[in-house]
Amino acid sequence: MGDTLCRCRKLAGPDVALHPRCFGQVWIFEGIPREAWESLAGDLVRRRLSAGEDLFQQGEPAESMWLIKAGSVKLWKTTEDGRILTLDIRKAGDLLGENVLMEDGGSYPVAATCLGPTLTCGIDRRTFESLVTRYPEVGLVVIRNLSRRIDHLSGKLGALSEPNLDDRLYEVLANVARDLGTPAPGGWNIAFPLTHEEIGFLVGAHRVSVTRALGKLRDTGRVRTAGKFLFVRDII
Repeated sequence: MGDTLCRCRKLAGPDVALHPRCFGQVWIFEGIPREAWESLAGDLVRRRLSAGEDLFQQGEPAESMWLIKAGSVKLWKTTEDGRILTLDIRKAGDLLGENVLMEDGGSYPVAATCLGPTLTCGIDRRTFESLVTRYPEVGLVVIRNLSRRIDHLSGKLGALSEPNLDDRLYEVLANVARDLGTPAPGGWNIAFPLTHEEIGFLVGAHRVSVTRALGKLRDTGRVRTAGKFLFVRDII
């Protein structure tokens, strides 16, 4: 794992803050023998991308899984009627595309675009299969971790049905602002536009409900709008 971090550091340069988490430490591989990853460190693919550059595109063959080591990535898709929807924003330390290791011949259902300078470390399906061949216990560990993840997401989905959308929306916006926004007196500025429909996908609610909840957050002073941008007050 230390070797992996060293290789990322060489690509990133001395001035880039790298997330300390490496592939052997992400949830899907938790519990895998250290020697398995040490044997694989040289086969991981590291990429340095600029703001606006795509890590992968919607419909592109899904062959690799990526760990964000620095920067942030927006997940979005184009619908059949041509609308562009933002589905999620991932930050350093997050994993993208973990499902590709479980599927064969599929494609990415969404696009991933860098919001700023970004560095990623990736593993493709062929490399993963080689790892399982040499260390069969890796496959069992991944299956157990995926099962735990499904249970976790099921609980999270249940939480989205809670009636207090105002509080849930504020927590989502505050998390986005803390991770990707700019500190300001009393809170943070979210310095990129988010439509009500895009926020709806992030919070798991319809656009009309989001519009109503945003109005209540403005009334209580938790959120303030400035043009297309948002200021989120720190009350946590």
